[in-house]
Amino acid sequence: MYDKNRQQKTKQITIKPFKGDLQVKKSSLLLLSMLVVFTMFLAACGSKTEDKNAAPETPKTETETPKETEAPKKDVSLRVFSTFGGTDSAREAFQAALDEFTAKNPNVKINNDTMSANDDGFRTKVNTDMTSGNEPDLLFYFVGADAQGFVDAGKVVPLNDILDANADWKAGFAPAALENTRQKDGNIYAAPLTGFYEGLFVNKKIFADNNLELPTDWDKMKTAVQTLSKKGIIPLAAPFDQSHYVIEHFILSAAGDKGHNAGLADGIDPNWEKGYAAMKELYDLGAFPKDAATIDLSMASNYFGEGKAAMILEGSWAMGNWKDAAVIDNTTVLPFPAMPGGVGTGKDVIGGFGSGFYLSKSTFDNADKKDTAIELLKNMTSPAVIEKIAIANGGTPAAAGVEIKGANQTATDGFAMAANATSVNNPIDTMVSPETFSTLRAGVQSVVTGKKAPADVLKEAKAIEDANKK
Repeated sequence: MYDKNRQQKTKQITIKPFKGDLQVKKSSLLLLSMLVVFTMFLAACGSKTEDKNAAPETPKTETETPKETEAPKKDVSLRVFSTFGGTDSAREAFQAALDEFTAKNPNVKINNDTMSANDDGFRTKVNTDMTSGNEPDLLFYFVGADAQGFVDAGKVVPLNDILDANADWKAGFAPAALENTRQKDGNIYAAPLTGFYEGLFVNKKIFADNNLELPTDWDKMKTAVQTLSKKGIIPLAAPFDQSHYVIEHFILSAAGDKGHNAGLADGIDPNWEKGYAAMKELYDLGAFPKDAATIDLSMASNYFGEGKAAMILEGSWAMGNWKDAAVIDNTTVLPFPAMPGGVGTGKDVIGGFGSGFYLSKSTFDNADKKDTAIELLKNMTSPAVIEKIAIANGGTPAAAGVEIKGANQTATDGFAMAANATSVNNPIDTMVSPETFSTLRAGVQSVVTGKKAPADVLKEAKAIEDANKK
């Protein structure tokens, strides 16, 4: 409440001052004002000193969620079976690719289970493993008839969905390479690595030293065989038992691409008999090594690689095994010449993408292995790995846009041969069952030595093929 009496008393005091009191009051007020200002100054300084010594205030932040420590990946053990073993020219490049994967994935252990492709025992091993529940996690093997048994048995998984789910991986393949690996049911089960071509590898120096023309037709081939045989030079290095390339090229030369690719399912093409008869014709002229009945493909390849043979029927991978510069620098590769009476063009070639990586069904169904196995499969068929393998074995890259630079002249000739071919065909062993092909192989020695007629061998093979189709 407003105090009127207090106001009145104040007025009374100020109305009746005297001079001395007024001067004292003015001095007191001045002193009081200075004290107030000084006190405020000290208070301000004290406040600043207090702030300086105080612990800094922690800025307010949103509640941070502590980072979870990533659990260590489970150890995974995978077995990879392939034919990149023995003296295979890409053996080291293949192993290096596996080592690179395990270096990036230290929780993964890989058992690199290999055999040589020149040892037909690898087919037996694969068939045994696939039928006994011992299938490898990844299998590098042939496509076509060789794989049909375990494909039909559901031992491997189609890769179509996996490829579609990994667009970058799928785009890395040359479309033709993937198409070449399709099985009869239209599915892709094998991811290709490198393709191949086969042909007649010829030592040009041996031909030139003996005044011979290159064997670009049948007459030149016969002349070369006769001349070289008489001089003690092996004209054509080839074994009788492992006669894969002999069978393919002689039948393709006689029957052409359609007859060759028809197999034996719908009957026996008469030109197949001509192909076997031509083997005997060259045998009688001294074409084959004297020990052809006992050597294998590796030994035949050694004869050519050491300059002891003028010609060999082989695949593009064989070049990596030949180390003699005098051979490497003087070798070319040609289509096997067409023979009289046949329907081949003389430019038909064996080649394609006849093998690839399969993913076993048991691994696909194993939650602990599935993702790692797929990642390994993708890594082993990446453009970078494909390029390294192709450089090592001279094969055709299955990767889109990969060109092999710095290839030797023989490889360059081989690529040109395949590019100019009137047809590029899969090997016969992809057209018939393994048992049928074994009969065809065994028949080579019987025919060239005159123990059996070509027609008889082919009838035996046809009977086995029919039995396998039932």
